[in-house]
Amino acid sequence: MTHTAHTTKIITGMVAALAWILLAPAAQAVPVTFSKLTGLSGGSPAETAIFKADLSSVGFPVAAISIRDNSGGLGGAVGQFSGFDLDAIKLSTTDCPDAACAAAAAGLPLFDFVSGLVFAPGTQRPPVDPKLFGTGVGGTTVDNGVATLALFDGNSTTAIPGADGFVSMGDNGVLSFNLTSLLDPVGVFLYIGEVGDNGEVAASNIDVRRNPVPEPVTLALFGLGLVGVGLSRRRN
Repeated sequence: MTHTAHTTKIITGMVAALAWILLAPAAQAVPVTFSKLTGLSGGSPAETAIFKADLSSVGFPVAAISIRDNSGGLGGAVGQFSGFDLDAIKLSTTDCPDAACAAAAAGLPLFDFVSGLVFAPGTQRPPVDPKLFGTGVGGTTVDNGVATLALFDGNSTTAIPGADGFVSMGDNGVLSFNLTSLLDPVGVFLYIGEVGDNGEVAASNIDVRRNPVPEPVTLALFGLGLVGVGLSRRRN
């Protein structure tokens, strides 16, 4: 095999691997159906609506959960509070009939709210703030010290200070949670909370995934590697 042919084979393999990384999580993901529980939870006053999904029929071990805002610019607030306001997310074996039960139910210890999150912030509705509420420096990560995503404790207000206990995803934002270990979904329920119960929608755009969601920086570095190999090939 010539050097050129060998290099071409390497590039082809790398492109195929990148395609698998990009497409496999989507191809091996299924949407889940939510029902809204009665009552409200959250901070004071209690204004968080909680939604429940039974994961028993998923059909494969779950490695990640992704939430996509699909509010279409409707409902909720503007600026840093745009899009779906996520109070908390919980996996539990307790089948709850109402919001109070879901907030108190024991959760499975499968979330890492610091290094296990992959966040693609959505857009803000004017007037635009420097970053979405509950996000870290630069607005591309979640500040869990503010968001407290393990607790249904969101204070539904746009007053600063005052707002606390949630993260705003922005219109069409995507927030993914890579679990710390694979989850057998049989007998497990997924709960999420919408702060304010004010018409923003995410529950119909949530899926569970067989594969972890890759970090954007990982994909960027992989792409740079492909470019580097291509440049090396042209020089040779």
